[in-house]
Amino acid sequence: MADHLIEDAPNAPGQKEINPLLKFALELGPLVVFFFANSRGEWLAGQFPALAELGGPLFIATALFMVATVIALSVSWALTRTLPIMPLVSGFFVVVFGALTLWLQNETFIKMKPTIVNALFATILLGGLLLGRPLLGYVFNQAFKLDDAGWRKLTFRWGVFFLVMAVVNEVVWRNFSTEFWAGFKVWATMPITMAFMLFQIPLLQRHATEPLIKDYTGGKK
Repeated sequence: MADHLIEDAPNAPGQKEINPLLKFALELGPLVVFFFANSRGEWLAGQFPALAELGGPLFIATALFMVATVIALSVSWALTRTLPIMPLVSGFFVVVFGALTLWLQNETFIKMKPTIVNALFATILLGGLLLGRPLLGYVFNQAFKLDDAGWRKLTFRWGVFFLVMAVVNEVVWRNFSTEFWAGFKVWATMPITMAFMLFQIPLLQRHATEPLIKDYTGGKK
């Protein structure tokens, strides 16, 4: 059993690693559930009458988003006996803001969640850099290994990115419909994030201490 509930620091020995694609799926899965439930909320309510008691499509999506988030964290725990920091923080806010959304029947709480989480991540990452701690290594250390300078640069870039995404979410939810916001959350936010990650490849290559591509069947490519 792991000595710590939270994942170990970057480059710590003896970490149990999982396939990065599986890690990504665990983090993306709840968002896909949210989008599907919001777009097919009326159909789900017809198939499962208990869901209709929650309210409209967004409220059904919020409830299923909470459940999917808890399941994803549980699977991560079952595989590694630790919890990933960033999804754990995000999951905490999903549950808290989701519960407020359902209890008060107010969409504002779940819509503000990405703003608050992204702003929090930006504060944590940029604040950590000021204290000399490149905290992003906790998130990506299972996917690749970087030297200290690489983690500092990558942490700074992601800190700024999260800050920008917090502003973008505020603009979208305050100026567009709920349906547009929900679609943007999955079909725009994720591609933007993936594009940003691709632009970091040159930095990763310059600062990698191991080959970026690993073979999870037993060796390294």
